[in-house]
Amino acid sequence: MTPTKKESTRALKKRLLGFLQTDDFIQNLDHLRELPARQAVNPLFSFFHHREPLIRWRAVTSMGIITAFLAETEMESARVIMRRLMWTLNDESGGIGWGSPEAMGEIMARSHDLACEFGCILVSYVREEANYLEHEVLQRGVLWGLGRLGYVYPEYMRVASPALHPFLRSEDPFHRGLSAWAITPMADQTAVPRLKDLTRDDTAITLYTDLRLISTTVGRLAREALKHLSPI
Repeated sequence: MTPTKKESTRALKKRLLGFLQTDDFIQNLDHLRELPARQAVNPLFSFFHHREPLIRWRAVTSMGIITAFLAETEMESARVIMRRLMWTLNDESGGIGWGSPEAMGEIMARSHDLACEFGCILVSYVREEANYLEHEVLQRGVLWGLGRLGYVYPEYMRVASPALHPFLRSEDPFHRGLSAWAITPMADQTAVPRLKDLTRDDTAITLYTDLRLISTTVGRLAREALKHLSPI
């Protein structure tokens, strides 16, 4: 997947899209390290808006791999990408920031240094006294990002656990399911009563995990969470 020296941005975008669409995506993830990282960022941002959900999620994964790899040699360039993601979630950006909280979580799950530096920012998006995001679909992305980071570095995400409790009671089934999934590695026993209530919730949702989109239910995610928590 290595681009030629004179490959244009349009050609690189086409090449990346082909990679995101291939059946061998998972097997060929290492090829992302062959790309010119800073040039690949803009096309990946555009794929956050793709009509196909799996392409959007694979773009998130790819952004995580490329930015984490960049952080190993050009930390400031990686910080610029993180700040750009944060900017898209700012009201002053004029956009909505689709995919940005998910990408932040994915990047930090792959880069310990960036997790140490920016993890608190992701948490702030679910804290009403901080940078709380009111857009319900963006909230889904934040919940997923917190879960993705939490499964890798639970010690950074335990501080977020109290802020997830209201989402366990949300009218949005994705909020309920994603918050149950995200709270699983946080060892928060105070969530057990609500999680028990959710075990009867048969509402179907989709979850991107292990590089795949899976169909599940809120209740199933709540039951999985309870398996990891001690009974009260």
